[in-house]
Amino acid sequence: MRVKVKRPRRQALTPDAVCRFFALFFAVLLVCSCGAKKEEPPVIPPATSPLSRPLIGFGVVNVSYTHVTAEPLEGSASPGYLRKGSLVRVLERRMVKNGAAIESWVLADGSYRGWLKESAVDIYDNELRAQTASESMSR
Repeated sequence: MRVKVKRPRRQALTPDAVCRFFALFFAVLLVCSCGAKKEEPPVIPPATSPLSRPLIGFGVVNVSYTHVTAEPLEGSASPGYLRKGSLVRVLERRMVKNGAAIESWVLADGSYRGWLKESAVDIYDNELRAQTASESMSR
């Protein structure tokens, strides 16, 4: 013998019930989003402009060896040379016209202080990155 269980019929939602549901949903959402906000520290600009800083970055020589020159010219006197992987501080960048071509030179301060062609140096914004690149080139 089968027992027939009578299930209650579902009632369709009325438009008024739907409106109350969404009104309650948005009210809860509004209350949750109005929580206490954390205070962010004020943005303080640097004391000096980044363009006026005494250091452009750190460089790593990327060629077998390169001459350090006293002036940003190809035939200038050379106090010495740097090998691949040498780490230097880059103090200045200068564009120099050499005949019809324009060359970019950097003033480097390392074991020698002088000018290097920028193409012979990879420039990094911080010393740690430059040190890592230098170590990988020296291997």
